[in-house]
Amino acid sequence: MKMFAHLINTDVGNRGILGVYLDYRRRNLNFLHNSAKIFLDNYTRVLIVTGFPVPPSGVPETDGPPGALALYRTVTLLGGEAEILAQKDVINAMKPFQKALSLKFADGGDVSSYSLVVFIETPGKASDGGHYSMSGLPVVGETFDRIAEEAQALGIPTIGIGDGGNEIGMGKVRDLIVRHVPHGGRIASVVETDELVLSAVSNWGAYGLIAEVSTEVGENLLEDWEEAFVVRLLVENGLIDGVSKRREPSVDGISLEVHTAMVELLKGIIGHRIEGA
Repeated sequence: MKMFAHLINTDVGNRGILGVYLDYRRRNLNFLHNSAKIFLDNYTRVLIVTGFPVPPSGVPETDGPPGALALYRTVTLLGGEAEILAQKDVINAMKPFQKALSLKFADGGDVSSYSLVVFIETPGKASDGGHYSMSGLPVVGETFDRIAEEAQALGIPTIGIGDGGNEIGMGKVRDLIVRHVPHGGRIASVVETDELVLSAVSNWGAYGLIAEVSTEVGENLLEDWEEAFVVRLLVENGLIDGVSKRREPSVDGISLEVHTAMVELLKGIIGHRIEGA
């Protein structure tokens, strides 16, 4: 549903992603539908990779982990199995959800055992081999380019979810990042995935993908998702806002009320679509 793609690319933070989106949809109009198809065809055993260490502290941000948890929950609701691969600080922040979601964490070893790998808001190397924040600062911390490269070599389907151009998967639109995003020539990732979900906030990209999957299967897989609760608990356990660099319940410098409203809007549209089908 193209409306989901439009919604999740609402550039509230005014970071240049709208221009990328408008050009991207000309070359890949159905990117969200295509990503949902890959997801539904391969969800039996999924590796979900997330975590972006924010310079200069290296503390991971609140964008990415909520979406990763929602994707994990979606896989299990559909009857598949999932594992999350992330930096230690992200895993520690997710621990309070472990029992409720039956979370399993990967050791980052054998990629060949997975049927699908999804990357959400995790640094992808630039043309010079470095990893950079949106402002062009070097990222210090664990990165996961190797996982993408190994999955591609093994023919395992991959989906990237990103919002700024410096994440795994954005190599698919590197030219557009250079054209539209400040510091694009320096920060743009060269790491590609089979499909790319572009969004104004990476969490929104995950929720948009789940919304698309929901309409395909006729079940509202976002129905019980509580965005405010998830973000607040992750912040309480150590994550920070990637823009303000403060430990506060917001994402990408955007208030929690806006994120909650986006999720509620997606839920409502899914319900309307399913009821009217």
